[in-house]
Amino acid sequence: MKLVWSPETASKAYIDTVKSCEIFLESGVAELVSAMAAGWNAKFIVETWTQGGPIATSVGLAVASRHTGGRHACVVPDDRSRSEYLQALGEFSSVAGIAPPDVLVGEPEEVMESLAGADFMVVDCKRKDFARFLRVAELSHRGAVLVCKNASSKNAAGFRWRRVVVDGGSRRLVRSVFLPVGNGLDIAHVGAIGGGGGSSRPAKGEGKWIKHVDQRSGEEHVIRK
Repeated sequence: MKLVWSPETASKAYIDTVKSCEIFLESGVAELVSAMAAGWNAKFIVETWTQGGPIATSVGLAVASRHTGGRHACVVPDDRSRSEYLQALGEFSSVAGIAPPDVLVGEPEEVMESLAGADFMVVDCKRKDFARFLRVAELSHRGAVLVCKNASSKNAAGFRWRRVVVDGGSRRLVRSVFLPVGNGLDIAHVGAIGGGGGSSRPAKGEGKWIKHVDQRSGEEHVIRK
């Protein structure tokens, strides 16, 4: 079993998020990740949030989880952040008709043990430990979509997906792309275990083409492996 895209569900989540987040007047990150999570029919959405950060992305992911009937969890650094997060999100829960996510406090290695099976993750690069969440995450056997928001921040300098995704061959990077949305979105698709992400194998003697976009210059590089 692998991730299957549903344009109809993605469109519904996008429109609902636009209505719910119109007060924020932000760059469209919330709408995009909401459409992606819903379109991929995510059953377990995990995100990270930092104190003082915008709440729009969480609203969008909550909207997506409502459309997919999935679980939504958010990891915050401390109890003070947890209170601030729930208060900010609570203002929109009744209006948008969304349920607040499960909120966990702790270090990546601690909390991610209880969040096994995530098939859609959004981490904030403003957190210095954002890569640790990706590295220790036990992803869904059907594959996952991983999103780094604020990917243009200094904490993300030098970040490479292959350093956190490839794990003994069981977590295969199918493709990745950098989008100039908000402060940058770095997105990766990890294939299903044993399924290769649904892509066909190259014929014998043929190489595999890999596309990489430089986060700083925006240049696109295509290499053959």
